[in-house]
Amino acid sequence: MDFNVKKLASGAGLFFTRAVQFTEEKLGQAEKTELDAHFESLMSRADCTKNWTDKIYRQTEVLLQPNPSARIEEFLYEKLDRKAPSRITNAELLGQYMQDAAKEFGPGTPYGSTLIEVGECERRLGAAEREFLQTSAISFLTPLRNFLEGDWRTISKERRLLENLRLDLDACKTRLKKAKQAEAKAALWSEEVEKAEHELRVAQTEFDRQAEVTRLLLEGISSTHVNHLRCLHEFVEAQAAYYKQCHFHMQELQKELGRLPNAFALNSTHSKVPAGSAPDADGSPVETDTLKIEEVQAPATGTRKAKVLYDYDAADSSELSLLADELITVYTVPGMDSDWLIGERGNQKGKVPVTYLELLS
Repeated sequence: MDFNVKKLASGAGLFFTRAVQFTEEKLGQAEKTELDAHFESLMSRADCTKNWTDKIYRQTEVLLQPNPSARIEEFLYEKLDRKAPSRITNAELLGQYMQDAAKEFGPGTPYGSTLIEVGECERRLGAAEREFLQTSAISFLTPLRNFLEGDWRTISKERRLLENLRLDLDACKTRLKKAKQAEAKAALWSEEVEKAEHELRVAQTEFDRQAEVTRLLLEGISSTHVNHLRCLHEFVEAQAAYYKQCHFHMQELQKELGRLPNAFALNSTHSKVPAGSAPDADGSPVETDTLKIEEVQAPATGTRKAKVLYDYDAADSSELSLLADELITVYTVPGMDSDWLIGERGNQKGKVPVTYLELLS
């Protein structure tokens, strides 16, 4: 019990001494041991690394999971050392709704069949997103969090210890200075001077040892940068793979939709009565204005070169199949849907979708 009381009293005295030293330094009444410029530079670099790592980590969390409630839930599961339940993505949920709606509307109808295809694509997009989230969390978020919660806490702890030892060192310097001033007035104070000099030597040794430990930890920030750089590359690769998958799925969906019956396009075609024709008794036109590709002629002016962005498989004989990066000649014809152009490659001719082309000047 006596030992605990003495230890507590000693700790309180040490804390008071440091507080007095810190206050006198702020008031300009005591000298302060300054660290060398290289050490200060290392500390500044470490602080900068911590601050920006924290901001990048927080914003990446927001990017991967915009819902703050979901982030809090995942945080609580992590602190409880329990696995968070698998969460369905918004795209997967949308896809499920679309496919359920298709069953109600009838999968054989134009709208129902289209809902099925789009819903399946959304589910694929959601699965790709979930894979991207998992990969990013492991390869990018986890290393950043490990630095903030591991390495940085160690560095902060050692820096606080160094600052405390620095205060002890400067307090010893102050006591020695006062003892020498008193010794100059009375020879009886020589014992106090020796005691102060011994305390100063001990404090200096402890401070130098701690400064070296802290310096080594701060120099390790360079290794942290290298590790975070590698993680950043992995994050970019995961993001690129995710967007590539999404682009592929959307291309496939566009091709599939082009092959499905399109109710509003049929209605639009049937509602147009060509000049000189009259509707029959049930209101439908006697003759339809059908575009015959073999009869289409390129205009004298208005043709352009276009670069093909993606491969395209013709849905029927009126369309022209395309290969990515090839150059073709394109032009429009009166009455043609604005989403399509006439494309020519040598003696081949057919309709091509505008979205697959980059028009050149």
